[in-house]
Amino acid sequence: MTNIDNMQDVIDSRGIIARIEELESERDTAKEYCEENGILSQVMEDNTEQFLTDEFSEDNYRELATLKALAEECADYSSDWEYGEQLIRRSYFKDYMDQMVEDCYTLPEDMPHWMTITLDYDALEQDYSSVDYDGVEYLIRSV
Repeated sequence: MTNIDNMQDVIDSRGIIARIEELESERDTAKEYCEENGILSQVMEDNTEQFLTDEFSEDNYRELATLKALAEECADYSSDWEYGEQLIRRSYFKDYMDQMVEDCYTLPEDMPHWMTITLDYDALEQDYSSVDYDGVEYLIRSV
């Protein structure tokens, strides 16, 4: 089971896609079980038909709907969505950028002590779009 939630600092789009596929498979299995055993499905207020079993609950339906909405919004912003795009929690953006610079560039070791390197996070953020994941703001690269 893929663990995806809005408490993570960074979420890979492939994890979201995998979780959606897991939930859809579980939903389809629940539907087959209900149909084979003559169990009536439950129709929700939003007119979606739910096939509830012990393995597939209302929480699973909510998670599936939330992740599908997120995936649809993100796919509109990123052409690399299905190949692996990072969603970065807004509160973690500066740390993420600092780590990216540290991973990508080697700073001179003999740099004078009075020199500092300061990132312009606002300028870096221009390449990102904001998306909402269940009430939490994430940034996704949208170039």
